[in-house]
Amino acid sequence: QVQLVESGGGLVQPGGALRLSCVASGSNFSHYAMAWYRQGPGQGRNLVARITATGKTVYSDSTKDRFTVSKDNAKATVYLQMDRLKPEDTAVYYCNAMSIFNLDEYWGQGTQVTVSS
Repeated sequence: QVQLVESGGGLVQPGGALRLSCVASGSNFSHYAMAWYRQGPGQGRNLVARITATGKTVYSDSTKDRFTVSKDNAKATVYLQMDRLKPEDTAVYYCNAMSIFNLDEYWGQGTQVTVSS
């Protein structure tokens, strides 16, 4: 079982940038595909970006030109660099880990991102 802890959220003005981090512990980081999801006010939880165990990345249409997902296996950390932020990016951002063996999923506690002037 893996534990996930996100950090890096906060308040930023439109057009600004933030970098979220998610540190994994308790299991072999290389055995998981990692992802970022977000849940806006009154909305469901939606995929933002995913990075597979081999480093392949997938993005949602609304973020693919502004956000970048990456990972550091040595630090067991996945990052989400968010540039040119918009008010509609306001949400709680969640880190997700999915086992490549049995597809079990694990979630972090979430970190709030607010984009507002």
